[in-house]
Amino acid sequence: MEAYHDLGKIGEGKSRDPSYAQYPRTYGTVYKCIHPTTKQVVAMKKIRLEDDDEGVPSTALREVSVLMELGQSDGPGHDNVVKLLDVIHNDSCLCLVFEFLDLDLKKFMDNASQAADLAMYKAAGHGGNGVGISLEATGSFRGKARARRGLPPDLVKKLMTQLLLGLSHLHSRRILHRDLKPQNLLIDKAGNLKIADFGLARAFGIPLRTYTHEIVTLWYRPPCVLLGGRRYTTAVDVWSVGTIFAEMLSGMPLVPGDSEIDQIFKIFRQVLSEVWPGLATMPDFKPTFPRWRPQDLREVLPEMDHTSLHLLSGMLTYDPVRRISAKSSLLHPYFTKTGSAFSDSPLATGVNEGALGLGAVFGGSNSNAFLCASSAGASSGSGGRGEGRNAPIIETLMASPIN
Repeated sequence: MEAYHDLGKIGEGKSRDPSYAQYPRTYGTVYKCIHPTTKQVVAMKKIRLEDDDEGVPSTALREVSVLMELGQSDGPGHDNVVKLLDVIHNDSCLCLVFEFLDLDLKKFMDNASQAADLAMYKAAGHGGNGVGISLEATGSFRGKARARRGLPPDLVKKLMTQLLLGLSHLHSRRILHRDLKPQNLLIDKAGNLKIADFGLARAFGIPLRTYTHEIVTLWYRPPCVLLGGRRYTTAVDVWSVGTIFAEMLSGMPLVPGDSEIDQIFKIFRQVLSEVWPGLATMPDFKPTFPRWRPQDLREVLPEMDHTSLHLLSGMLTYDPVRRISAKSSLLHPYFTKTGSAFSDSPLATGVNEGALGLGAVFGGSNSNAFLCASSAGASSGSGGRGEGRNAPIIETLMASPIN
């Protein structure tokens, strides 16, 4: 551990082990570090053991074993999955050393929205070079201009391609991630995306086993898990990808519930799907649940075109048996047709050039990724190089977010 120089704390998270659900504890603290000889920048997740009678947390053991199984620790691995560089341990501490990426997708989207707001704010005659403009000012302008702002459609397509390539690789190796969300997807300055945080991941076999339903962060959790299902498949991850897809395009979480029951009710209200024959047999389904007329996704996401909505509908099918797979998603016309899913994205129409001067507003120096959200981790990559008009956007958005 002494071989690395600490460049500062990135974040920390609480344990998500079900046995600690009532009294969450700190699972690990993540630091940005540099090797003094090679100058390689890494993300180091430190897990202290001296005060823990239980030994190494199961989430850490699971993360290491899954990444080793995937060849992400001792082989070339996959371009869109986090790379584990080293595991260092002694009696008091376990350290997982990951490749460092600049931002997670959540911070990336936040930066994109702020950049677009500021560019529109300046275009409306409210500022010169933008330096010194307050968030309150741009926030007030956003409220008057447009409440939702997603990423440029071409960039969304690029990120979705990488996400699905990485997920297809996991599923082909019989690995369920079980906690896909924007905070667990890391992005570098070239626009390469990596799936990270495997603390809840696990291998699955045939026949399917019974698993805990305490998985997946609430907003990205599929109906079968919300309703107590314990026998689930790769379809769990695909639902999460669908909600992330919608969030990237719209700039807003698709189904932001504040409890499990609120989450499932919001899904029933907002996500129209085909009939799910097994719904009434789910452990936590109640015949007394209210009945709503579900909104068509075209009403919820009016800016999306037909092809995008068709793919999204396939990912958000209630019945996990009928839900499209990650591999099949990559063959969908969304990834081959030309044209944009959004016709009026501010970042896609005219804001690109104006966004180039916003580095100072966003802090412009160290771009830190809060790795693996509630647990933490990091990555590597190459699935796409940020060419064309998205390249300057990516460089701008990678600047440190305003806190």
